[in-house]
Amino acid sequence: MYPSSHPYIVNTPPFINHPNHSQQILEAILSGINREATAIDLYQRLAEAAPDHQQKRKLHQTLEDKKAHFHRLAELYTSWTGRTPRYDIDKITFHSYQEGLQKAYQKAAEDYEEYRKHLFLTQHSPFQGVFWNACHNEAKHANQLHIFSLHGEPNRKQDHGQNPFVININRAAKENNTYRTAIWTGKHLQVTLMSIDVGDDIGLEVHPDVDQFLRLEAGQGLVQMGSSREQLDFRARVSDNDAIMVPAGIWHNLINTGNQPLKLYTIYAPPEHPFGTVHRTKADAMEEEETEAHPY
Repeated sequence: MYPSSHPYIVNTPPFINHPNHSQQILEAILSGINREATAIDLYQRLAEAAPDHQQKRKLHQTLEDKKAHFHRLAELYTSWTGRTPRYDIDKITFHSYQEGLQKAYQKAAEDYEEYRKHLFLTQHSPFQGVFWNACHNEAKHANQLHIFSLHGEPNRKQDHGQNPFVININRAAKENNTYRTAIWTGKHLQVTLMSIDVGDDIGLEVHPDVDQFLRLEAGQGLVQMGSSREQLDFRARVSDNDAIMVPAGIWHNLINTGNQPLKLYTIYAPPEHPFGTVHRTKADAMEEEETEAHPY
């Protein structure tokens, strides 16, 4: 929170007695505006190039952070000077998504150092909170970009939906190590690969308007189905080469009861998940579902 009752009413800052100090802070604000404008341009293009839905969603969240900080700095500048800030975008080019991640990481690290300097410059001023938030966000964004970079670009994780496509589904399912990856999303059905960890499960769920087909390629499990969450009266042991049919509106779960990851693919009709969905872990899937259910 800002120390003052209104963070932008600072036309003549009373804490600044030296004109050079005042000019330095104004330059820091304008520098931040330029940095955020450049970052917004970079993250917009990076999100467009993201190879899967999860990374695209997280980059859009980062983009919203950058836009919010840009507007905070612009309002500070305008309320102080009475002028709309003029800024330049330093266009950062990249030729691959991986290169774009690396450049975005470098920029986040550089911006963090600059904002840290501005944080010390604005000590005991109404502006310090702005630069403290900027430091915190840049560190968070740099960490996220580093994680994306470590994962690299998926190969078989591309969604080929609505294009003719042939794949060795047995091998693809066995080689998949993500909780869920959509490999083909069409108008009327969707094919995803899944890997369920030892002792874990898909999670009790229901699809009101979607029929589902699951085929196990490796591992052992227990499937449960029923008309309600409390009444799962259908139970069956399943293993590799078994197929499971789940009617729309039926509650269901698949539990890994074996000693190795449960490898399978599933078909949804119509599609259940967004085009290009990749959930590296079950926790990622649950986080995305929570965000979609409560976007604000």
